Amino acid sequence: MTDTITSMNDSQHPFDDDKLHEECGVFGIFTHSDAAACVALGLHALQHRGQEAAGIVSFDGQGFHTHRALGLVGDNFNSPDIMNKLKGYAAVGHNRYSTTGDTLLRNVQPLYGDFSFGGLAVSHNGNLTNAMTLRKQLIDIGCLFQSTSDTEVIIHLIALSKQTSVEDRLIDALSRVEGAYSLVVMSNDRLIGVRDPYGVRPLVMGRLGDTYILASETCALDIVGATYVRDIEAGEIVIIEPSGVRSLKPFRKTQKRFCIFEYVYFSRPDSFSEGQNVYETRQRIGAMLSREAPIDADVVVPVPDSGIPGAIGYAKESGIPFELGIIRNHYVGRTFIEPSEHVRHLGVKLKHNGNRAVLEGKRVILVDDSIVRGTTSKKIVTMVREAGALEVHMRIASPPTTHSCFYGVDTPTRDQLLAARYDVAEMARLIGVDSLAFISLDGMYQAVAGIHRNHNAPQFCDACFSGDYPIPLTDADGAANNKQKDLFSEVTEV
Repeated sequence: MTDTITSMNDSQHPFDDDKLHEECGVFGIFTHSDAAACVALGLHALQHRGQEAAGIVSFDGQGFHTHRALGLVGDNFNSPDIMNKLKGYAAVGHNRYSTTGDTLLRNVQPLYGDFSFGGLAVSHNGNLTNAMTLRKQLIDIGCLFQSTSDTEVIIHLIALSKQTSVEDRLIDALSRVEGAYSLVVMSNDRLIGVRDPYGVRPLVMGRLGDTYILASETCALDIVGATYVRDIEAGEIVIIEPSGVRSLKPFRKTQKRFCIFEYVYFSRPDSFSEGQNVYETRQRIGAMLSREAPIDADVVVPVPDSGIPGAIGYAKESGIPFELGIIRNHYVGRTFIEPSEHVRHLGVKLKHNGNRAVLEGKRVILVDDSIVRGTTSKKIVTMVREAGALEVHMRIASPPTTHSCFYGVDTPTRDQLLAARYDVAEMARLIGVDSLAFISLDGMYQAVAGIHRNHNAPQFCDACFSGDYPIPLTDADGAANNKQKDLFSEVTEV
């Protein structure tokens, strides 16, 4: 297996834009003459799911080839020399959003291992909540870990399994893990897709002629001209091989708990998630927000870009004009400058500017998808007032984020979440708005799925809003106060 690893300067870390970040995007393709190029395109479409690192592993019938790099897909998979090395008819890829500590080259996926049955590459979106416990057990019996990634636990469990086939080893390994996972796994002769029994993280299957594709979102199918076939079901294992596609459901059946925040922010607006168009769903959330929290105003302004669909829905429902009162600069380079505290303070103005022609003398409704720490919200409100707004009313297209996520989302600790420390009136005072309102949890359920939230058995994972964690948090000691990614000590590579 050839292996090329590219580094980037530390200054390429993005500014803290005070949003929750999905950890990863995954993509895999089987029996295509230009597999690696298709994966690179798919990762481009999934770039929003992780901007810190990307990797591709391909297989050409003789051996596995890989290129892993820190940084954006377009910066690292744009060279003919690199792409020509990724030979083969099958390939898997991964976009990663960094967790706490440094982004380490050893953690860049897909992770690869040589087994008695051949090579295996694994791409993982999610987070294992008992990874630390399993890792300690595996180290105690002599396993040597090469990364600080929870995904490597799966690699070792597969290696130790007494089962024979690849899928049986994988099932055996996953029977020991807890948490949220969508996996794309490539061996010498097949591509495998898996979703955890709760279906927390997304995974879809597409088809391009006779070629099958697995991806985190449908927008990644669109970019390569593939047709959406279906979502992989919660607890399902799909095996794609030369003879066709097989489906297994080996895990104990449980109630599905798909992450509702995929509809609020994580998924790209043009994707279809669990059968629903994300853009239309966000408009419905905005409309529900308008019904639940109306206010007399002159203009509805989105916080770009993620607040746009919700603001459109709010404006349509309320009859108040929609305007682009904040202009986003899409050309701020990630290599601009080391993100010191001083530059972090200026980061909002690097990215956004108030449109005085729209805002001056107006009563403004600002619509955003969420408030996390509140730091960016406060700066945006100040910017809107400086552009001449008479009043600023903020409306949030999700309930208050009061709890950390432990299932694959990079979330601040509870003591950093504004809504965990203050009530709505205090939050409004802190960020400097005349009024503040969030959509209710039940209202969001109705907007997303047309159903009321069943408090005894919620239909989505909404733990970041409710504190109702559907999957055990084995590794968390006082889970409400721990950051979900602080699993292992980071060791800096030299």
